[in-house]
Amino acid sequence: MSPLVFAVIVLWAALFALAVVIFALTRQIGILYERIAPVGALVNDSGPKIGEATPIFELSSLTGGSVSIGAHGARSTVVFFLSTTCPICKKMIPVLRSVQIAEASWLDVVLASDGDENKHRAFIEKAGLAVFPYVLSANLGLTYRVQKIPFAVLIDGDGIVRAKGLINNREHLESLFTAAETANSTIQTFEESSALLRA
Repeated sequence: MSPLVFAVIVLWAALFALAVVIFALTRQIGILYERIAPVGALVNDSGPKIGEATPIFELSSLTGGSVSIGAHGARSTVVFFLSTTCPICKKMIPVLRSVQIAEASWLDVVLASDGDENKHRAFIEKAGLAVFPYVLSANLGLTYRVQKIPFAVLIDGDGIVRAKGLINNREHLESLFTAAETANSTIQTFEESSALLRA
């Protein structure tokens, strides 16, 4: 056998082995994808529970007008709790702008915090938050037992809490919408029920 023929045979064998390895890796990635559930917002069990009516709040907005949270109406509301000094909250501002536009047909986005009004007015101006209703209310945070921020609560048009949780990225925020759409308290319970149906 000539060296050239031998080299061609070795190359074809190597190519076949490489194809087998790629196929095996692709299969493993598919298996991992099925096993790893999407991570949703971390839900706290205190405050108004999911499926319960929320207390109604009538609050003045620092960006003008008044805000009604929990009142009956045709639209849902996501109340996003933030702080002027929270870096993750600042990272979420472009996400909130995007969500406000994308979900404008059914959802209102309300920003909520507490503390010194002047600091918040400066924050609104610096971060360009005039497009959002922005309320200051320690009682609002206490009602929902907000312990860490950023935190969001999704309330439907009937004043019912549909989803809530700690929000660190866009996927966490969208997991609230998914949980509400699928009538599950959290995205995790949705995944668990889906796994049971597949079993």
